[in-house]
Amino acid sequence: MAASTDVKDVAALDEHIKGRGLASTMDPERRKQVEKKLKRKLDLRCSYFVLIYIMNYLDRNNIASARLGGLEDDLQIGPVQYSTCLSILYVGYILMQVPSNMIINRISRPSWYISAAMLLWGMISTLSGNVTNFGGMIAIRFFIGFVEAAFLPGALLILSKWYTRRELTTRNAILFCGNLISNAFSSLVGAGVLGNMEGTLGHRAWRWLYWIEGAITMGIAIAAIWILPDLPHNSKGFTEEERAVAVLRMTEDVGEADADSETQSPFAGLIMAVKDLKIYVMMITFTAYVIGLSFNAFFPTLTGTLGFPKIPTLLMSAPPWAFSCLVSLINAWHADKTEERFWHIVGPIFGGILGFVISMSTENVAARYVALFLQASAYAGFIVFYSWISSSFPRPPAKRAVAIAMVNAFSQLGNIAGSYVWGMKADGYRNSYGVVTAMFGITVVGCYIFRVILQRLNKKIEAGEEAWVTTGDVAAQTAKDEGVSVEEGIRLQRGFRYLI
Repeated sequence: MAASTDVKDVAALDEHIKGRGLASTMDPERRKQVEKKLKRKLDLRCSYFVLIYIMNYLDRNNIASARLGGLEDDLQIGPVQYSTCLSILYVGYILMQVPSNMIINRISRPSWYISAAMLLWGMISTLSGNVTNFGGMIAIRFFIGFVEAAFLPGALLILSKWYTRRELTTRNAILFCGNLISNAFSSLVGAGVLGNMEGTLGHRAWRWLYWIEGAITMGIAIAAIWILPDLPHNSKGFTEEERAVAVLRMTEDVGEADADSETQSPFAGLIMAVKDLKIYVMMITFTAYVIGLSFNAFFPTLTGTLGFPKIPTLLMSAPPWAFSCLVSLINAWHADKTEERFWHIVGPIFGGILGFVISMSTENVAARYVALFLQASAYAGFIVFYSWISSSFPRPPAKRAVAIAMVNAFSQLGNIAGSYVWGMKADGYRNSYGVVTAMFGITVVGCYIFRVILQRLNKKIEAGEEAWVTTGDVAAQTAKDEGVSVEEGIRLQRGFRYLI
């Protein structure tokens, strides 16, 4: 429960547990059955995040397909102005992420919040099809980013409130498959719309691309109100036993209730996050990673360097992202199974570096196309990195909410920089590939440094020198969830270890 959880929510949790017995004292076989049903329902409902993420990226990145359809000529903009249109979205995105996650951590119905944000960005995206000049596109892109900022950090926070650290990477991978699929799907949709709707009702095909995708986004947003889960103790569609087990699972995961102190100020999470030096290592490392992945927004253009016509180029842009989705799921599943993070991040990065080197060193069409598959598969480590954020700042929830948003928001500076990295067209973007290769190198070094920091913290915990402070009301909630004394509830956290 967040700090803002009201009396009704507390009473609701008590009612869910009352009459069924505490989950902590539930018969093991019964608990296993309840937990299985809980995760099945939860996985089904959270899979809707994938669909939302597909539309999130389609609405954000369909400008790449629109560019092939004549957007630059119609708006009379050049390459630098186009890059500005890409980068301005991240200005709004950065500004709103931390405030948005602070809000979503303190409300009892986050499903409504995310649904409203999606409906709004769908409306704004639709207006992109009506833009007639550079200034109009700049304004639209800024506000899309501002509103879209609510989704990804919010979705990651909600997932972290339901899934344990040993389940989260696989679920995040499924979520991020929405990102990867959207890269493939956007190319296919772009090919279909640009190839068949040019001049329909007197409008350019790229305008229809925005109108169609924006309308679909709004329809999905309305349905999300009833489908997305809220919090473990109050989400509709689960039985009393399932909600009680959901709360207990998260308490057992790190030895403390997933709750903010009732005496905690609204800005306590922000203050705790900015005081934690770990977060700055992650911010710098993740930003370098994002710059390295900046080829994403230019993927159809990079595929175009193979020398094929517009429609085949769009169709050929899809398979690398389907491959990336498969690699990401396997990598995430193995990361959860082994409870390891570092090598599951840097392994895919090394694959991406190999793809960059191939693109820089040969003109062979087949080899360069294979290189695109390797580059896209570097996203597999990106997904594990997000889970590393959640598991490295697990308590209290207010701090975790800010940590997720701070790292993600700061990393968007990488998207702004990346918008200009790919302006170096000479020699098949060789200089651009050199920049992103260097950024991947920095990412590997940053991940190693973070790994060493966590190893040292684990040693301090084992020696009894390190543990976060548990306030009285959170300790009491922990004891209640576990069915033990308050003193024992405080001692439970000693079993926690950072995943490295």
